[in-house]
Amino acid sequence: MRFARLVPARSLTFVIAALLLVAALAAQPPGPPVPGIPKPGEVRVMPGTTAAREKPVEVKAEEPKVTPPVSEEELEGPLFRDAVTVILVPTTVTDRRGNVVNGLRPEDFTLYDNDKQQEINRDLAALPLSMVICVQRSRHVEHVLPKIQRMGTLMRDMLVGDEGEAAVLAFHHKVEKLTDFTNDTDRIDAALKTVSALGNNSRLNDCVNEATFMLRNKKDRRRVILMISETLDRSSESRPREVATLLQIHNIDLYTINISRLVTLSTTRPDLPRPDHLPPGARPRIPVASGDPTSQNQWTGAQGFGGDALPALIEAFRFAKGIFIRNPAELYTQYTGGREFTFFTEKDLENALANIGAELRSQYLLSYTPNNKLEGGFHRIRVEVNRPDLRIRTRLGYWLAGIPQ
Repeated sequence: MRFARLVPARSLTFVIAALLLVAALAAQPPGPPVPGIPKPGEVRVMPGTTAAREKPVEVKAEEPKVTPPVSEEELEGPLFRDAVTVILVPTTVTDRRGNVVNGLRPEDFTLYDNDKQQEINRDLAALPLSMVICVQRSRHVEHVLPKIQRMGTLMRDMLVGDEGEAAVLAFHHKVEKLTDFTNDTDRIDAALKTVSALGNNSRLNDCVNEATFMLRNKKDRRRVILMISETLDRSSESRPREVATLLQIHNIDLYTINISRLVTLSTTRPDLPRPDHLPPGARPRIPVASGDPTSQNQWTGAQGFGGDALPALIEAFRFAKGIFIRNPAELYTQYTGGREFTFFTEKDLENALANIGAELRSQYLLSYTPNNKLEGGFHRIRVEVNRPDLRIRTRLGYWLAGIPQ
């Protein structure tokens, strides 16, 4: 009775009728098929055709379409494939006296990567050479530049060779490409003779970075950078660690012929003195000195007449810093397996070029594919030779991100 008072009888009738209608529709069998649309597996005879009477057509279920593989020529954009890491290990073998030892075979060497023995693939000592020559052209080395300018033919004959190629970069407050890769002696000579002293900066790291960019796509070639400069970087944007990592990634050797700092400090012309912002009579007069402007300036150090101890203090600071932090030349040569040379005279420069050329021609270039790619970080390389009383110099290692097998 309470339910009947809350819900009117007419509304209750409508609700019951709607429920009965839904139940009736759900109980009805499926309707007849739509004419003209066959079902899967149904055999239909097409009226009016002889073939239909002889052999009925069976309608099969539609199969999903398979897209044919697209060839590489039809693709646009870069293709990503699994990278194969091949590490080149330039190795120099000498005896006790420092003479280069030739005639060794790949099986005479044992190579370790993070103390794991690796399989040496082949000997690549016959690869042609691609070299970038980097020359400092700052005002500090102005006295040395004429000696370097006369080395064009010697560099081509001793270093590059008949099948090699060389490019020339110069750097001061910026890096300039004097000539692209060439085997023409005249072009190398002309590029070196255009080097003139400019500015006080020395972007050594930036120049090595630019040379690495030029060499990175030189496939099936020896890649070498020859740096003729001081061992000091001034105002580079690139960091030594980043540059050293790129050198190792692209298997580039770096050799340096260091310009002696003793020579540059003793031959660099001093900067012009800045004008005194005070007139001579405005400065306090020293009683024991003469009253003329020259004597007063000599006592006070104005207009550059007095001694300036700032350059000496700067060099002392750099020397003390170099005890704890390696200079870029030492860092790059040690991590790439190169070598440092120093010259004072033109004869020293010729001997350094001859020694680098002899080492490049007698080096053993061992290559291998690491079997421990899962180990990310720095991989230390160690090379041993199965001959007694021989010394080996090679690169320390390389950086590698962990690559799944």
